[in-house]
Amino acid sequence: MQAAATVLSVFLSLDFLSAQSQSDRMNSSNVQTGETGRKNQPHIIFILIDDQGYNDIGYHNPTIITPTLDKLAAEGVILENYYVQPICTPSRSQLMTGRYQIHTGLQHSIIRPRQPSCLPSHMDTLPERLRQAGYATHMVGKWHLGFYRKACLPTRKGFDSFFGSLTGSVDYYKLVQLYTLTQSDSRLVFKLLCLLPSYRSCDGPGLCGYDLHDNESVAWGQEGKYSTMLFTQRARKILESRSPMDGPLFLLLSLQAVHTPLQPPKSYIYPYRNMANVARRKFAAMVSTVDEAVRNVTYALRKYGYYRNSVIIYSTDNGAQPFTGGSNWPLRGRKGTYWEGGVRGVAFVHSPLLKRRKRVSRALLHVTDWFPTLVGLAGGNITQSQGLDGFDVWPAISEGKESPRKEILHNIDPLHKHPTESKSRDDKPGKKAAAEIPSKGAAFQNPKKKQKKVLKQKLDKKSGFRLKTTKKPQIFPHESAKKSKPVPKLKLKSGPKAKTKPEPELQPGIQSGGAPSGTFHRKSKTKSKRTTSQNHNLSQSRSAHTKPKKPLKEQQTPKPKQTFDQNQNTSQSGTPTPPPLWDTSVQAAIRVGDWKLLTGDPGHGDWVPLQMLPTLPGRWWNLERSSSPLSKPPSLKTVWLFNIRSDPFERRDLADQRPDVVQQLLERLAHYNRTAVPVYFPPDDPRANPSRHGGAWAPWADGEEETKYQGVYKKGKNAKKKKKKKKCRLCKLKSFFLKLNTGMMSNGI
Repeated sequence: MQAAATVLSVFLSLDFLSAQSQSDRMNSSNVQTGETGRKNQPHIIFILIDDQGYNDIGYHNPTIITPTLDKLAAEGVILENYYVQPICTPSRSQLMTGRYQIHTGLQHSIIRPRQPSCLPSHMDTLPERLRQAGYATHMVGKWHLGFYRKACLPTRKGFDSFFGSLTGSVDYYKLVQLYTLTQSDSRLVFKLLCLLPSYRSCDGPGLCGYDLHDNESVAWGQEGKYSTMLFTQRARKILESRSPMDGPLFLLLSLQAVHTPLQPPKSYIYPYRNMANVARRKFAAMVSTVDEAVRNVTYALRKYGYYRNSVIIYSTDNGAQPFTGGSNWPLRGRKGTYWEGGVRGVAFVHSPLLKRRKRVSRALLHVTDWFPTLVGLAGGNITQSQGLDGFDVWPAISEGKESPRKEILHNIDPLHKHPTESKSRDDKPGKKAAAEIPSKGAAFQNPKKKQKKVLKQKLDKKSGFRLKTTKKPQIFPHESAKKSKPVPKLKLKSGPKAKTKPEPELQPGIQSGGAPSGTFHRKSKTKSKRTTSQNHNLSQSRSAHTKPKKPLKEQQTPKPKQTFDQNQNTSQSGTPTPPPLWDTSVQAAIRVGDWKLLTGDPGHGDWVPLQMLPTLPGRWWNLERSSSPLSKPPSLKTVWLFNIRSDPFERRDLADQRPDVVQQLLERLAHYNRTAVPVYFPPDDPRANPSRHGGAWAPWADGEEETKYQGVYKKGKNAKKKKKKKKCRLCKLKSFFLKLNTGMMSNGI
């Protein structure tokens, strides 16, 4: 009897094992079938990092400990010729829309928390197109694309869910103790004022609010949790809550790190304890938290079955700020500038779907390219999105083919004019461009003066660039900006090479020694869709009415000493020359092939060495500053030209040696500028104050028409002048100790 029971139990166990094995095979078959059925719709994981510089990742700098990022990049494709915008909002807007910021009205600066501005309502976004292709779309992290109306929120711009911050700079998790001074019995005594909550975002003194949101509601109760870890947990929860068989997934993980404030957990600082510079030490620790976050997300992708059919994209949004611990070395410039240090981004793609992996790609790519690339990868219809400035670069990334992109318009900012008054080097002429947030006194406290300076500025009588009108510019509603026509491309004809000594690594079609081998042909005359005149630097249509331009080969050989300053309209012999196509005092930057042109004030243009010392002493800081007596002062120079392939660190300015190339690139700026929409940069709205919304940043203008907010720095006629504050010795002491508290907490370890 016992023997029979034993035999029966054996058969039952064998039957169970057989059934379990068959079930496993069926599940495996289903997974493979599902992956095969959706091979044209991979899961897309886009990881966007804030303010990570070229020298802030392990495969560029071994002192930064990023084993996960290094491994993913080494097994994928490292993008070494990839460009972003120099500050947060422009990069994010171009990622979301696939359009240059001159086509969205966001040419100038960032969107401040109190500004009634956001992405244009008529323009489609990347998550909207992916949702139409059948994707589930989720966003976790930093938005920074405006929120004054609910229509501006991520959940109204194509995302199924959103968890994160709406403004640009938020506390990570720290509870900061603030003390105030009170006068008691003729004595000044300290008194604990308050504990500021986590996820606090400020837009000036006394204008701080809580900034953590879950979909369209404020996410209270998350105090004390480090934001990088909190966002990673939410991303893993999204992966866990669904199945890969439910359909393709698009997850945008937009981490707040490594943006200031520098608030890493203490445990991450210890590996960098030997770094002398405190800011660099904290910054490196925050990069390590990013590396751990990426490791946890990739682990979740593998655990829950997404990885085999996924594409992981890692990208920074702009260059680093050396004064807060970042490093772009050996590139020139910093965040907020159009030098390579501000716009050349760290990025890589990791995916089992790549056809050619474990390589470095030097194909020219731009952040606008992700829109058509990902929509095409998802099987979406890209023809529904009109006026895109991006290209589908997946064949260049996956197969190593040539990039369809030949040029990049970094930006044209008509509100940012090069200062006419002379300044010394220590005055930092690029300070305004380098700063992510405009000066309060210059831009916001006295908008009328700013308007006169920027919008009503009349050029010198000798200037060849003429504005369409000298009257007060018309004010444009944000929503009235129409879609622009595509910009005609450069057409180069081959021809005999110049007999002069060729310069290494030049753009095909332009020979060294002065004469290019071809000419840039214009398309037939086109009219801009804008119906009203603009007083920002539109290039004149003079060239469209003239006869076809002769090849540069037949033109007069340019003189090495010739420059392209805006007031230079006569040659050395006194013969008048045609007025220039472009006002070179306007801040603009363009890349065509290997050539890069900058005009106006590109921003702080120093090469900032590595932070090897606790502070930035003057002598060390001046090591990389140009001291040549032959170079022009920064206030007089408005044109720079570099060959980026042969001079990636922008140390050899060729503007005087190659005026022919300068002229051609100025024409390209003129072409682009004719397609630009008006700048939309409204003044702050006092109704945005968090004190009116329960202490949190939240939409404040619902139910109102978007066109109500019109103008750039427009101040009402009945605006009352601010009264002069009386001198208060106690107030000054309070302010001093407030700054002291903040500094001690931010610099302490």
